[in-house]
Amino acid sequence: MSIEGRGVQSVEVGGRILSALVKAGKPLMLRELATLADVAPAQAHAYLVSFRKLELVEQDIASGRYQLGPFALQLGIARLRSFDPLRLAGHAIVEFAEQIDHMVTIAVWGTHGPTIVQVQEGSDQVHVNVRTGTVFSVTGTATGKVFAAFMSPKVIEAQLAEELRKGARIQGVGTATSRKELEAEIVTARRLGYASTESKPVTGINGIAAPVFDYSGQMQLAITVIGPTGVLDIHPESADAKALLAFTRRLSAQLGYMPHAIGEMPQVEAAQNATAEAPVKRRRRA
Repeated sequence: MSIEGRGVQSVEVGGRILSALVKAGKPLMLRELATLADVAPAQAHAYLVSFRKLELVEQDIASGRYQLGPFALQLGIARLRSFDPLRLAGHAIVEFAEQIDHMVTIAVWGTHGPTIVQVQEGSDQVHVNVRTGTVFSVTGTATGKVFAAFMSPKVIEAQLAEELRKGARIQGVGTATSRKELEAEIVTARRLGYASTESKPVTGINGIAAPVFDYSGQMQLAITVIGPTGVLDIHPESADAKALLAFTRRLSAQLGYMPHAIGEMPQVEAAQNATAEAPVKRRRRA
């Protein structure tokens, strides 16, 4: 995010030092901390003295390593208490839908499975019957598959079993498939960091869904991009897939998600990190 206006340079330098400690996820020696923050060790030391006085940083006497202090923890807790994932995502998808030129939805896990809580039309409207309150199937939609891949199996198992038992008689959007097919889709989703459908469950419509995690590593919601087949590209190297992963990664980071700190699956972290700086480009119109 770009913020205009003149700031205080010394505060920004101090911010780089704190950011380096956050990203490292472990205590650091002065020299390695200075290297990560791109400042001279002597300069970093001066900042760290002040940070220690404020309890933003603490130093282990035995090893001499620095780590975030108790006041940093209090700041983090205050942030989490005042932050609503749905409010954050709800504001963010307005601009994202305009930029990516596709419909974007937010879904949470509800009583009957993946449930849409917000729909944001893109510049090009898609004629599909998706609205707030729509329930998606676990096995037959990109949104459902991403929940199956990244939520706890204990959470989704009852709904999944019911869906597979009813088959074509399920009430949610999307035709139920087999458990074997879903397991294969889960492997792919975890490897790529997202789930997708091509011309399913609506003929001529593609979907790409990616998870948003909170500070504890729990999936909070799914962001799904919906667009016409042939226009919305679901392949891993596509601009659409990269843009969605970059977007959900930013949302997760704003919720305090740090993969290295919670031991996330390496393939998921790699998929998200590969798209950390992926630009969201407006599609060219014919």
